[in-house]
Amino acid sequence: MDQHIAPVPLDKASRLLNHGPTVLVSARHAGMDNVMAAAWACALDYAPPKLTVVLDKIAKTRTLIEQSGTFVIQVPTVAQLKLTYQVGHCSLTDDPNKLQHCGVGLFSIADHDLPFVSGCSAWLACKLMRESHNQQTYDLFIGEIVGAWADTRVFANGHWNFEAAAPAWRSLHYIAGGHFYAIGEAMNAVKEREKGDQEKTK
Repeated sequence: MDQHIAPVPLDKASRLLNHGPTVLVSARHAGMDNVMAAAWACALDYAPPKLTVVLDKIAKTRTLIEQSGTFVIQVPTVAQLKLTYQVGHCSLTDDPNKLQHCGVGLFSIADHDLPFVSGCSAWLACKLMRESHNQQTYDLFIGEIVGAWADTRVFANGHWNFEAAAPAWRSLHYIAGGHFYAIGEAMNAVKEREKGDQEKTK
């Protein structure tokens, strides 16, 4: 594992998704790995921490998750724009060498038999909470977060530091038709309020 990757306490894991990034979803079953992109993923609960992600029925990654009961949600970066788009538009069913052709590198984390995508800024290992009605009717999957990690060059001490990191570390936010935004300017409402209060007392 890369020296810059550090565990994130589970009570802070929701912060890895609170800014609404496009994510990569990966899964493994019976020796088969796959990775797909998903735009609809969000934190759900704190204790234990949970998240939700919408996965279309045609997705091979969804099948692997249903079979294995585990998956990884990871936050890709601007540097992975092309990779993110390609894994979202290329099917393992059509291309058995999808991951290689899309330039996906995988690595392992001890005690988790899961495929983690190299180069991302954050990773959340999840155990599927099986809800057949939600999965079949709404394509909505719920995962209990059982492990979380982030790259300390952009996330440290429980906070994202996009404003201090190189632009290539910014998260991606998908709109449609291959169009993404990168996360923008940092603002702090508390500091702005304090500044306003100080101005009033002058």
